[in-house]
Amino acid sequence: MKIPILHGPRDLRIEEQPLDTSNLQPHDVWVETIISAFKIGTDRGNYEGAEQVPGAPDYPRPVGDSSYGVVRGLGSAVTRLKVGDRVVSSNWHQSEYIFDERGSIARVPEGVDPENAVYTQLYTLSGHCYRKALFQPGENVAVVGLGVLGLGAVALGPLLGARVVGLGNSPVRLEMAQKMGAHATFLSSDPDLAAKLDDFTNGAGIDLVILTANPWPAFRTSMEVVRPDGRVSIVSLLGRGEPPLDFNPLPMEWFYSKGISLIAVSGRSGYLYPSSREADRFSWNRASEFTLSLMVPDKQTGKAPLRPKELITHRMPFTEMVQAYEMAYHREKNMLGVIFQWQNVK
Repeated sequence: MKIPILHGPRDLRIEEQPLDTSNLQPHDVWVETIISAFKIGTDRGNYEGAEQVPGAPDYPRPVGDSSYGVVRGLGSAVTRLKVGDRVVSSNWHQSEYIFDERGSIARVPEGVDPENAVYTQLYTLSGHCYRKALFQPGENVAVVGLGVLGLGAVALGPLLGARVVGLGNSPVRLEMAQKMGAHATFLSSDPDLAAKLDDFTNGAGIDLVILTANPWPAFRTSMEVVRPDGRVSIVSLLGRGEPPLDFNPLPMEWFYSKGISLIAVSGRSGYLYPSSREADRFSWNRASEFTLSLMVPDKQTGKAPLRPKELITHRMPFTEMVQAYEMAYHREKNMLGVIFQWQNVK
């Protein structure tokens, strides 16, 4: 099988490695990859050698975490999947792999477009930003940072009952946020931003900020725009690859005086009504199933409520993966959604 391995900063090599599919363990699922998705922000940081993310393995290491494929074999104890099922998982970029069914793997419902389904892991994380912050329908939500993860939060917001405004630093990304369903979009640098947000919320203010961008100025924007007693749901890796701060990230006027709650989007979300049958009612696989349900086309319109494939700007064979990572490293502005194709590639 083929697998890209990162041996050091900007040293990504596609390698041939053996994969023994003849002796599957009881909970093993053997999957043949069709396509995988490039998570540009996090993957770029790993590629360029930003400081190590907690829990990330040392070099050499595989890359990626969003895969779509077909089940080719099963261990004796697997019951929720069958051979031939289409699945999405958190496995890294790899032509075929063996995955423990108890991990992050979910069956794709009939009719779901593969190019939508491959973003399930990422969009489930976008949804986790809402759940971890105990979002309530009707709240005003600002998404700061309009990469694929942020645009996922924008797209999910109206489906969950949010009034969503997208805040970014690029007119192109603002346009994409509008396409994803944002009720309004503004440049973060807009000198009239406060007044425009006040008008957008009819004076109620921004209840929840979802922060997906790493740079500290994005954190500053989040702290400034959230209302008193509001909360900021942080899924970004703040300050990654940046020099030391030249300002206090928690000054009295932002944090203490406003009574803001800062929420790290990591680990399990709180749930007020636990199930006696499941240890985690909203386990990652359960949450992924919900995300996938929103990708099922409507019987009348033929369109799915959630369509991440509309963000795709590049479709590339896996053999050009190094080129894609270099494009991300150089911050090419026309690059957003990237799909790697694994079938029929010479």
